[in-house]
Amino acid sequence: MHVLLVEDDHDLAARTKRGLTQAGFVVELAVDGDDGLELGMQPQIEVIILDLGLPGRPGLEVLKEWRSRGVATPVLVLTARGTWIDKVGGLNEGADDYLTKPFHMPELVARLHALKRRGWGRASNLLTHDDITINLGTGEVFVGEKALDLTSLELRMLKYFMNRPRHVISQTELVEHLYNIEDMRESNTIEVYIGRLRRKIGAEKIKTLRGMGYRFG
Repeated sequence: MHVLLVEDDHDLAARTKRGLTQAGFVVELAVDGDDGLELGMQPQIEVIILDLGLPGRPGLEVLKEWRSRGVATPVLVLTARGTWIDKVGGLNEGADDYLTKPFHMPELVARLHALKRRGWGRASNLLTHDDITINLGTGEVFVGEKALDLTSLELRMLKYFMNRPRHVISQTELVEHLYNIEDMRESNTIEVYIGRLRRKIGAEKIKTLRGMGYRFG
């Protein structure tokens, strides 16, 4: 399971990452709210552990921003403050679970597995932008009411764009995201797949910014 840990306490972050890695998780780490916000929109992330007391951007603000952008990834809120106000605040902003520091690693692992199982069947597994909808559970894609037939690579590319609307995305960034697809390593191949995706979703939805990359939305 691919987990994002957003925690500014370096010692706790190191211990938690080590424990999760030993439990079989792949762990990405962010130590402030701004980096956490960006990493949380990566489509490979399956579950997020989010500390509330973050530098740069507060945890609740990060959570609210994810939900407003359609990020449906399950989020476990982690905080040293165990008051009911923090708990209610996190849940109101879209958290799926809540754990107070200090915690035991087996409990954290169990909760993450439970969140992943719960996330498979929930309605919020819909990723939307304008008239495009992706069902993250089934892989179905619609433009309006029209179902699209996308290849797995086209689907991954579209999910990446939809998780980063209005961001400038370079060809290098796309290659790094699709790094295990050997024939995607050449920039002209990226352009071929961009062209195919445009024909299916509408050419105007992906803009080319000369010398910079692409922008979706």
